[in-house]
Amino acid sequence: MAGVAAAIAGVGGALALADVTSPLRAPFALFFLIVAPACAVAAPLRGLDPLSRAVVATGGAVAVDLLVAQTMLALHAWTVRGGVVAVAAVSAVLLLLAFLLARARRHRGRATRSRAS
Repeated sequence: MAGVAAAIAGVGGALALADVTSPLRAPFALFFLIVAPACAVAAPLRGLDPLSRAVVATGGAVAVDLLVAQTMLALHAWTVRGGVVAVAAVSAVLLLLAFLLARARRHRGRATRSRAS
């Protein structure tokens, strides 16, 4: 199921970037704009139960989308392609931060355990 969702999101992003005229472009692009930041927000929330994690991730995804749109509109730089690229970039940065935070926690845990030995 997760693979299918990732494929649909990827196709949506590609269709929006390539400016392909297709009836699937709008729903798949919307799916991308919700799923990409939601996955990035959900990554560091492993301690929450699944429903809470989904609700927080969806709210975070909407917030990321709104902040990107508002920033681009304020700068008079709004384009569909630019919006998709900006959301993808913000999502990638959030995922990278979650990865680095998890890695730092693991490294700190190993250092604590080795000092205790």
